[in-house]
Amino acid sequence: MTFDPFGDFETQGYLRNHENEKDLDIVRRLEHASFATGLDEAFARLAKVERLQYEQVLDTHRVLFDAIYPWAGQDRMKTAPDIAVSKGVVLFAHPNDIRPAIDYALKHGQDKTFMASKPGEVMGYLAHGHPFLDGNGRTIMVVHSVLAQRAGFSIDWAKTDKTDYLLALTQELDAPGKGILDRYLKPFMGEAIAYEKLGDAVMQAPGLDGKSDDANTVLGKTTEPNVKTRYEEQKIKRGGV
Repeated sequence: MTFDPFGDFETQGYLRNHENEKDLDIVRRLEHASFATGLDEAFARLAKVERLQYEQVLDTHRVLFDAIYPWAGQDRMKTAPDIAVSKGVVLFAHPNDIRPAIDYALKHGQDKTFMASKPGEVMGYLAHGHPFLDGNGRTIMVVHSVLAQRAGFSIDWAKTDKTDYLLALTQELDAPGKGILDRYLKPFMGEAIAYEKLGDAVMQAPGLDGKSDDANTVLGKTTEPNVKTRYEEQKIKRGGV
């Protein structure tokens, strides 16, 4: 089923992209082109900011995807505030909880000791927040790479395996703070690389073109009883964040 949170796929194409394109293979190619074109600018803009805030996450998405999506840089609280978004078994943060999850990740990700010891936990909270209707994985990888670099290390994404990484990430989302994604990432951690090389490192990560990914789905309205129950159970399990 096509991910259609706006309810206008037939007239506006996938997520109201600038081309009104409905063919998802074409959309993914356009996304990847936009991402690749904006990557250096995104890193350059982040390099100028002493302490990253939520606004920088929004700005990074805008820089990476404004060539394809008119809503680039706007989070789900603005684009789809009443819709629950999931992917496979994963239910992403309630729109009201997007910013708290990202703020948690940024706070701990800018504690160099925490980030160096728990990079997977930071990534997990960024992923749980899932601020955008599309382009989340690429956006948070850029932000995470900057946090890692500032904490004195880099992750060799080229050596990671997409399937294994996504499995570890899914398990991290289900059981945050248990070290699951930390253990997966540890063998790929090395010395920090220069800002100007971060773009090349990220581009070598497998699967960034978005092809064959499971699609986001609209689980339902956030006000539906079954959806509210899912969110309540999730919040208890995640300790409120």
